[in-house]
Amino acid sequence: MNKRIAVFAGTFDPVTMGHVDVVRRAAPLFDELIIAIGVNTSKKTLFPLEKRTGWLTKTFEDLKNVRVAHYEGLTVSFCESVGAGYLLRGLRNGTDFDYEAHIAQLNKSLDTRVETVFMMTSPQYSFISSTLVRDLIVHKGDFRPYVPDAMEV
Repeated sequence: MNKRIAVFAGTFDPVTMGHVDVVRRAAPLFDELIIAIGVNTSKKTLFPLEKRTGWLTKTFEDLKNVRVAHYEGLTVSFCESVGAGYLLRGLRNGTDFDYEAHIAQLNKSLDTRVETVFMMTSPQYSFISSTLVRDLIVHKGDFRPYVPDAMEV
């Protein structure tokens, strides 16, 4: 039997409770779930890769089938390099689906072996995005309810 390996890719700048919700609910579905931090040198992030990696590792240290990695380039190329047959994508709403469906179709055209699996966030997290949390952090708002305890700014 082939291992069911999934990649959950993103910048996680920062990791939010929506990300945590998706990973914790999806982890039992796969033999291995790789949280893959995409590194785009032309994209400015608020937090360095090392911090994001640490937060994710600490947040999911209790899940033995979850690990954190980072990559540059195409996500489907990363999937191939780690033997992943699934791409996990979290959805908050219909707008996310419209955007993610196009990416899923492109990824499928690039590598027919990789299936995209969509998971809706739980309703209480449907409004949370990394963009909104970054805005709260930058403007000294209370961001704590929207991020895991492992995240220290």
